[in-house]
Amino acid sequence: MQLSDFDFDLPEGRIATRPARPRSSARLLVSNGGALHDQRVTDLPNWLRPGDRLVLNNTKVLPARLNGVRPRNSAQGPVEAKVEITLLEPNSEGHWSALAKPLRKLVDGDRVVFSDALEAQVVSRRESDVVLQFNCTGDDFDAALNAAGAMPLPPYIAAKRAADAQDMDDYQTVFARHSGAVAAPTASLHFDAELLQTLRDHGVTFTEVTLHVGAGTFLPVKVDDVTTHKMHAERGNITPEAAAQINETRAAGGRIIPVGTTALRLLESAAAEDGTLSAWEGATDIFIYPGYQWKITDALMTNFHLPKSTLMMLVAALMGHEHIMRIYDHALAEQYRFFSYGDSSLLIPPRTAAQGV
Repeated sequence: MQLSDFDFDLPEGRIATRPARPRSSARLLVSNGGALHDQRVTDLPNWLRPGDRLVLNNTKVLPARLNGVRPRNSAQGPVEAKVEITLLEPNSEGHWSALAKPLRKLVDGDRVVFSDALEAQVVSRRESDVVLQFNCTGDDFDAALNAAGAMPLPPYIAAKRAADAQDMDDYQTVFARHSGAVAAPTASLHFDAELLQTLRDHGVTFTEVTLHVGAGTFLPVKVDDVTTHKMHAERGNITPEAAAQINETRAAGGRIIPVGTTALRLLESAAAEDGTLSAWEGATDIFIYPGYQWKITDALMTNFHLPKSTLMMLVAALMGHEHIMRIYDHALAEQYRFFSYGDSSLLIPPRTAAQGV
């Protein structure tokens, strides 16, 4: 299985730099078994059955991109150098690992000032990142970070424009609850309160889980034999209540449909071989590619992914390589918008396809 098997040509202009407004007005390409249907996200209830359960990732994206200055004394007097920091994740000691530009000019003990309320000391500089200790914790840290930070837009958007105040809302789901992600669960960005209520009225149920999406989600695959690729790990949690809800839905014959690949990867990491789910907490580096034996996922709502990415491999595992490439050919021909702020898809494999819709 070669990396080139998951490649396709994507025109630069197809990368969305702003989301659809309202959120639920985005286009939705439905693959129901083998048939393709051009829809809107507002049409989602037409493709779900009463008793189906959507699984939502309620992680909250941190405004993890910070611009600061590193003050130092020199023979000529005090000097300052600009530093850009992107937070990655906290460790058990309360320190943060972070990407830094320029990394090579930071040394252990350096102080980086982001605002009057927020600064950090470099605990250690490593080969590819730094470890930082901030001057505040808890609610004080959250407040200072919200004031000083910007949303960590994906590289393919950040290369086109800087994050702004609008992204503080656009790049956050309406059900975000638990801070810790440095990238959004982007399929969930299409949901608003009205759509959620319409789905409830239709008989669709919801369960929330938490997977804190890391910056590693944007790392490219660098091996030709994709089966040798190593995934980054991400922290997640499934509560006993969430596990019980999902097990009850499966027992009643309803379908389990993750919204986004992050929720999917968490469920597949935690599920037993027979699909039974228990409470779970930890880090997952699960890598799903064609040939994977599905445990619990019956369908998936997801945006359109990067060529040669692990997420292309995941959707190929769900729908079959030949069919997923046909789906992407159709999306390109019909002018769908791609990636985090782009349009979405509902992928229903033949084994669980909706009937009579």
